[in-house]
Amino acid sequence: MKKFFAMILVLAMTLSMGACSSPGTSSTASAGQSNAAPASQGSTATATTTDNSQIKIGVSIWSSTDVLGSQCKKMLDAAASALGVQVMYVDQGHESSAVTDSINTLCAAGCKGIIVCNSADSEMTSCINTCDQAKVYLAQFFRVISKDKSPQVYSLAQSSQYYVGTVHEDEPTNGYTLANILINKGKRNICLEGWVAGDATFLGRWEGYKKAVDDWNTAHPSDKVTMTDPQYAGTTAEQGASVAKSFMNSNSKMDSLIVAGGGGDPLVGSIGAIKSAGKTGKIAVVSTDFLPDLGDQLASGGMTAESGGHYCDPLYSFMMVYNSIKGNYKKPANSFLEIKYPYLYVASKEDYDNYAKYFVTQLPYNEQELKDMGAKSFDDLSKEAAAMSIKDVQTRHGG
Repeated sequence: MKKFFAMILVLAMTLSMGACSSPGTSSTASAGQSNAAPASQGSTATATTTDNSQIKIGVSIWSSTDVLGSQCKKMLDAAASALGVQVMYVDQGHESSAVTDSINTLCAAGCKGIIVCNSADSEMTSCINTCDQAKVYLAQFFRVISKDKSPQVYSLAQSSQYYVGTVHEDEPTNGYTLANILINKGKRNICLEGWVAGDATFLGRWEGYKKAVDDWNTAHPSDKVTMTDPQYAGTTAEQGASVAKSFMNSNSKMDSLIVAGGGGDPLVGSIGAIKSAGKTGKIAVVSTDFLPDLGDQLASGGMTAESGGHYCDPLYSFMMVYNSIKGNYKKPANSFLEIKYPYLYVASKEDYDNYAKYFVTQLPYNEQELKDMGAKSFDDLSKEAAAMSIKDVQTRHGG
């Protein structure tokens, strides 16, 4: 109840500011702060909305400016422009209190729907309750609530009227694939760099890394692989460099590094630290979240392989929320919608150059395709997400 009244207070404050976003435009605020004027709350969020200029969709994201976050923002801005809706961003740094505050901020700013990349499942209790009270549709991206580890939160998501669903990747398989790339290249002393302890996505990837090591060691008892416990680098390049230096100083046998993620910046710092130590190509590095210079890093030995290309994941959450606002999608009884989005893997400069042609120099969806996506049924939207690949974009755009 206190959170609800706090939200109303922020709403009143933002009303007095009188700022407004135009259709197809975006704005950014800090968690707990709004820079956009709120639209009316309450029952209007449940009604079918035909005037897209009155629709504002909020994005709660760790960062809208780092490597991965900026790619996500570029894609979402294009979708908002194609559909003629407003979009507002709040950067929350994957800090639990900032994640929950961001939902209050976006509700108070008049968003009719919100997509969130939270850190831990526990944060979703507050996020869902806040959106239910404000009658604002909510979906996750890059995240899924664990039915086994967080049964109460999962149950809340099922019963919520406004929690629409989630778009996420198969993180255990992603982790398993990357660790096996190192193992099959003869690497036996793996160091593991995480970003935030307890982060749901990291835990999924870590599960895959551990399974790859365990499977190998079971099959090859005389040629075992070791992997360290994770050290955490947050989401900055400076912290990534510090963790990589710590591993190199403390582990003389280190021959490989998994940078689990964190948006790309920790990887930049880690690669830089390895280069400064004169160990580029000697310490193999795999990671998730493509870097802008990944092709060059693969050619120089700075990177061994990487998974990524998944910055369209939040696009599908955006479309799920948009269609819920429009009255086109109905949440299944005691359940929610779910889309699994595929990773792309690259292990050579040629691989990356092919990716860059269709995902970097241009977006994988053009304006007309984004407009069409906004009118698709959920089944068709889910099929389109599952089909995403370099070949899929080549087929649609030619080349």
